[in-house]
Amino acid sequence: MTTRVQEILSWYEGQTPGVKTNLARLLNHGRLGGTGNLIILPVDQGFEHGPDRSFYPNPEALDPHYLFKLGIDAGLSAYAAPLGLLEAGADTFAGQIPLILKMNSSNQMTRFAHESSLADQALTSNLDDALRLGCVGIGFTIYPGSDNTYSLFEEIREISQRAKDYGLLVVIWAYPRGNMSKAGETALDVISYSAHMAALLGAHIIKVKLPAAHLEYSESPEIYKNYKKNFTLLEERVRHVMDCTFKGKRLVIFSGGASKSDESVIDDAKAIKAGGGHGSIIGRNAFQRSKEEAMKLMDALVKIYTS
Repeated sequence: MTTRVQEILSWYEGQTPGVKTNLARLLNHGRLGGTGNLIILPVDQGFEHGPDRSFYPNPEALDPHYLFKLGIDAGLSAYAAPLGLLEAGADTFAGQIPLILKMNSSNQMTRFAHESSLADQALTSNLDDALRLGCVGIGFTIYPGSDNTYSLFEEIREISQRAKDYGLLVVIWAYPRGNMSKAGETALDVISYSAHMAALLGAHIIKVKLPAAHLEYSESPEIYKNYKKNFTLLEERVRHVMDCTFKGKRLVIFSGGASKSDESVIDDAKAIKAGGGHGSIIGRNAFQRSKEEAMKLMDALVKIYTS
């Protein structure tokens, strides 16, 4: 147990020994073990975007075992996926990589996915599934700003209480949607607000998109003048998100987003590291590349987070 991991565990007061054990398992696994940083492979895009858009850039990724092997061979911290994908490899790869069960999902065939004010997700698995598969934790999406925000808050309140009783980590995907402009979904004031709400909901790990310099709320420009920070720099925007998550005392990882160049992914990781973020959660930018290309990119990210 490194001093850094011990420090992080000390942030989570009031948690059961089971929760802290699973948090330690996560933080000590893979090539980033002991550093306090994480790289997680999330593969929930089949629900969110469909198999054609998600996997045909690299059809090998349609095989669930390919995804397990990618996370294991790259030495990543964890693999997060919906029930079916985890069930399709949990036995073969038992104990080789920490698993996170993504418990709720949306899909592109409903109006909820196209009318952002209605953004919502359905529960697609339960805590018994997470325990049966040996997961270290569960993942859950909230949509701050959606008309369904409050029902999602109430769902995760109930689920997280039971999850913590069972010793499972709670990872919240905080993705603003709804009563804001499209640019507002990644605005600095909206992302920091959403991350703070995830912390208030009791998340052990918070997943958000990288914040843009745009400010959504009319009162924000005047407030942000007082911070005397250069928010044109991504690392300063990351640092602000970290400040808003209990002054950096919650693990925050940043989404890789849609497919982009290696250079862009690497630049993002450098800014996350410089801003005090705890790592990346890289899905499409990993499994949509060939195995060789993905391994090369993951190796570059590991080196950034261990430097």
